[in-house]
Amino acid sequence: MAKKRPQTKAGKSGQAQVTNGEIPVVGAREPCPCGSGRRYKACHGRAAAHAVTELVQRPFEGLAGECDWVALRELVPAATVPLTLKDGLPEGVPSVTLATVLPMAWPALRRDDGSVLLALQNEATSGDLARDLADTLQRALEAEPGTPIPARRVPAEGPRLQDLLDADAEFAPEVHTGFEFWIPQSADGADPEVAASLERANAAAIPTVKLASVDSAYWCETPDKNHLRWVMPYPEEKLLDALARLQAAGSTSLGADTRLVGSFRAHGLMVPVWDLPTAMTAEECEKPAAAFAERLAGALASDAPLTAEERRARGGLTNRQVTLS
Repeated sequence: MAKKRPQTKAGKSGQAQVTNGEIPVVGAREPCPCGSGRRYKACHGRAAAHAVTELVQRPFEGLAGECDWVALRELVPAATVPLTLKDGLPEGVPSVTLATVLPMAWPALRRDDGSVLLALQNEATSGDLARDLADTLQRALEAEPGTPIPARRVPAEGPRLQDLLDADAEFAPEVHTGFEFWIPQSADGADPEVAASLERANAAAIPTVKLASVDSAYWCETPDKNHLRWVMPYPEEKLLDALARLQAAGSTSLGADTRLVGSFRAHGLMVPVWDLPTAMTAEECEKPAAAFAERLAGALASDAPLTAEERRARGGLTNRQVTLS
């Protein structure tokens, strides 16, 4: 259904991933790049290890649109969202926009006009994705126009996205068919590297549409079949019980030849996934999804003990969970 992205990952032999000052980060047992002759974990890696924060299971909790943050981080190829800062935009920064990915895997970009693009799907360097993104955003706001923002080891102490963004502002993703938003319409021509990166990204992008009838549900098209992937805000145990009740009652279908096949677990939230016929469009999912949302609300409201059949259904759903992060 989707590949698991590790929250943190040490560099492979001889390959730097991020930098801590001028010292690349490498595998813990590799020679330290500073030339000391010691292993990295006993040299510059010691300070880097102290900088890694404890894993935060729900890094987007408290932000407007938490479910859509998770979807854009893990499921959606190409999307953008305007962001609103708590203290307003700094002078010379006309806008800040969240993007799923940027060319050459840049963590962020300060464009020539001063606007900022912040990438969501880059690798994390600590256990707190919200702190990683806040650090990148702050550096982008202070960078010179026309500057890509490189990855770096994030300090253990520092603001999180929740400290920088207006929690009351609307979070409204715009899903794109490709990555042309990388290149401003006013640009005369793209850098050759950017153009090549754009071509590769467009070729790999899975067609995706955000449903309008329910929150945080995304239809996508793959060669074999279509899918609906729906990020839900409910506590996992409560949601599993509710889905089990509906599964046992034969009420999880979204129409003919559709099937609830399992779920992802991503950033502390559950993402139920349906297989759909290849001919079923996103528009045709709207009414069935809205009807399912009503059935789910009723199941979530029930506190009755699960029946034997419902417990079996719950076990099946649990066995078909895949953890992304």
